[in-house]
Amino acid sequence: MKKTTPLYALVAVLALMAGGAAAWWRTSPVPASAQAADMPPKLWDASFKDVDGKPHPLKNWQGKPLVVNFWATWCQPCKEEMPEFEASSKAAAGKANFVGIAIDDPKAVRDFVQKLGVDYPILVGEQDALDLMKAEGDRVGVLPFTIIYDKDGKKVVVQVGRLTRDKLDAYLAPLLKS
Repeated sequence: MKKTTPLYALVAVLALMAGGAAAWWRTSPVPASAQAADMPPKLWDASFKDVDGKPHPLKNWQGKPLVVNFWATWCQPCKEEMPEFEASSKAAAGKANFVGIAIDDPKAVRDFVQKLGVDYPILVGEQDALDLMKAEGDRVGVLPFTIIYDKDGKKVVVQVGRLTRDKLDAYLAPLLKS
């Protein structure tokens, strides 16, 4: 029995190291400059339906800074940041657009959004939304995932993991001045 103890200890240490590395990577913002500059703006070609089934092309929100947040009702960090996104959305009303893309069941999303009182547009995606997340910088599909674009449609922030209101507002401040 003692001979297997070092093996278990090694496995435990490796699991802790992997978990720590994943946590660090998950919460680290990816600079927009790290994104491929030559990639076509796939986001602007995408369209998703709202909870009532009405399609909304994302290009409809061009012309102002845009915050796109991928989330799910079962994602705890998503639930924590939604009220903060709502507050930032109201503070930036008329100067920036916010769009949430839920990777979830439309009924669950509708119920959640009504309960929480989210006023900015919420769309629902499935595999297409996951594919878009990967194309936009979320290499492994971690939720929440937020992208911020300037008024010209240029990607300026890519955030994998939870985004606080203070950090979101700090990212938006220079975009709202121009």
